[in-house]
Amino acid sequence: MYGTIRIEHNPSCKTKPGQEENLGFGRHFTDHMFIMDYEEGQGWHDPRIIPYGPLSHDPAAMVFHYGQAVFEGLKAFRTDQEDIVLFRPDQNAKRLNRSCERLSMPALDEEFVVHAIQNLVRLDAEWVPRKEGSSLYIRPFVMATEAGLGVRASSRYSFIIIMSPVGAYYEEGLQPVNILVEGHFARAVQGGTGNAKVAGNYAASLNAQAVAKENNCAQVLWLDAIEKKYLEEVGSMNVFFKINGEVVTPSLSGSILEGITRKSIIHLLNEWGIPVKEQKIAIDDIVAAYENGTLEEAFGTGTAAVVSPIGSLLWQGKSMVINQGNIGELVQRLYDTITDIQFGRTSDTHNWLVSC
Repeated sequence: MYGTIRIEHNPSCKTKPGQEENLGFGRHFTDHMFIMDYEEGQGWHDPRIIPYGPLSHDPAAMVFHYGQAVFEGLKAFRTDQEDIVLFRPDQNAKRLNRSCERLSMPALDEEFVVHAIQNLVRLDAEWVPRKEGSSLYIRPFVMATEAGLGVRASSRYSFIIIMSPVGAYYEEGLQPVNILVEGHFARAVQGGTGNAKVAGNYAASLNAQAVAKENNCAQVLWLDAIEKKYLEEVGSMNVFFKINGEVVTPSLSGSILEGITRKSIIHLLNEWGIPVKEQKIAIDDIVAAYENGTLEEAFGTGTAAVVSPIGSLLWQGKSMVINQGNIGELVQRLYDTITDIQFGRTSDTHNWLVSC
């Protein structure tokens, strides 16, 4: 659709981090990146893979001033059979377009997005880690590049993909984390950009994250912006609670991002016959479930961490310890099932994996 992807090989490839090195998250970057440009009247054009390096943009590029920037996050996995696979990349391509639409940015052909990712991963295949639990994190993003200070949609954009070998997102690994229920700052509001993966959403979350760290918490649990009553997301993840044998998660109200891991988990729960509901959940309902002993498990879900168990919630100065601070049986089962699919340890009966 956009022409053949031309490839410029990096003549000075970097030394790859060792298998035993602590990769962290987003600290190392592969030898190449993908770029494609958009210009009004011409459309998307010139798809290319070039050596990874700095970008050069005019100081008046509109992304710097009016924030037209969206991104995605997905992973490539090296299976136990040494195949390299992606997990549901078509869903990331669809969501990228939804985000672009929200910010008046041009759509991309979704099949081509996946095709570009596959080509880049194949070229830098040796960067996909072999260490247990590690993967290659892939960050596609779109930004406005036209130089101009008028408040309007840009007429020029770049679509870029960069990649980074990563270990566990949280230093704690699959261990329950402490979460601060945020009662002051708001992440998003209905009618805003909360249901799009917009760069500004994450900038707006940083103050609350700093407060969480001051309270010895790993992340914040956001409440709705209007009533400060209903649960939304936990950090940059979707959130689930198991209460009296039933799993509940906040419904997609327009201010919550539709997570791909979230969608996969709801599918698995339905398949396993475990009751799961998408509904409005008040913080008071969680407090009541904690006090009457029916709050069994809580966890966040997302691409970076897959599943992150919540060990306690700090709300209005009171710490509510969940499942005695231990990993719940359901959390462990979900994590094992999804990662076993991703690393080829079990059959992919859902056709969620795409080969590179």
